[in-house]
Amino acid sequence: MSQNVPAEYEPIEFTSEGTRCAGSLYRPDESLTTGDPPVVVMGNGFGLPRQAGLPAVAQRLTEHGLAAMTFDYRSLGESGGEPRNVVIPFRQLVDWRAAVGHARTIDGVDGDHIGVWGFSMGGGGAFVTAAREDVDAYVGQNPVLDGMRAILYITRQMGPAYGLRTTAAGIRDLARKWTGQEPYYIPIWGNYPEDLPALPTKGSKKGHEAAVGPEADDPLVNRCAARVFLTFGLYRPVSEAGQINCPALLVEGAGDQIAPRSAIKAAAAHLSDLKWVTYDIDHFGAFVGDTADEIVEEEAAFLERHLTEAT
Repeated sequence: MSQNVPAEYEPIEFTSEGTRCAGSLYRPDESLTTGDPPVVVMGNGFGLPRQAGLPAVAQRLTEHGLAAMTFDYRSLGESGGEPRNVVIPFRQLVDWRAAVGHARTIDGVDGDHIGVWGFSMGGGGAFVTAAREDVDAYVGQNPVLDGMRAILYITRQMGPAYGLRTTAAGIRDLARKWTGQEPYYIPIWGNYPEDLPALPTKGSKKGHEAAVGPEADDPLVNRCAARVFLTFGLYRPVSEAGQINCPALLVEGAGDQIAPRSAIKAAAAHLSDLKWVTYDIDHFGAFVGDTADEIVEEEAAFLERHLTEAT
């Protein structure tokens, strides 16, 4: 599946706690709909702008008669917010709520029938949104549903030195925040141990670069404030699984090196209307692997079925 498809979209914007968030709206061809189409709100993974991998998925959704709305979290991509590249999952949940609220108001789409789709950490944000908002379907693509489990999972792969180094980096960044300085940034992907990337596991650098495309070498894209390591363990979307009442699709990678299966399994135990599928992919395989088209087609068909049934 090409990640740089020339998908046509309309630029949109909305505000989250007074800060402008940028987004893109993809509409289906009128021949595929009999009225205003349902809309799917889409959020990306850790530190990624909306243009990294999402346009191709959004385009596939429009081929199923659905509208798709992607957005950048505050301080990322084309959205406002200072300082830049600060990834705070709890703050992103506010952005998710604002995005869904905006989707309900867009002319020419059926804002009463909404799905949420998220990749990686965005899969966790979409999960919490499905629990808290009135939506009609959820799709999580390799979702990170428990921050503490994810940290322990990555640390087990990389060794205890990784955990110590990232904690030290987080403390250094927090000290800079308290003294009014610019954040202490680390790369999101890179070569460990010479670099200290936030996501150092095998295949992460290659997967990120494939999903991000030409901007992968931009240091203003490949960075995050290290303070995220001090709070991410408290981020537990799985704890709200019992509040989700809409149909849910969990797409798991059997070789996922970032999102642990234990968290997906724990969430699945509390979902009453669940389809759980596992593919032989790593964390980024649904974007760039041999089965990418098959996976995205399954997600699109699931959303089409449940969102059109809800109308």
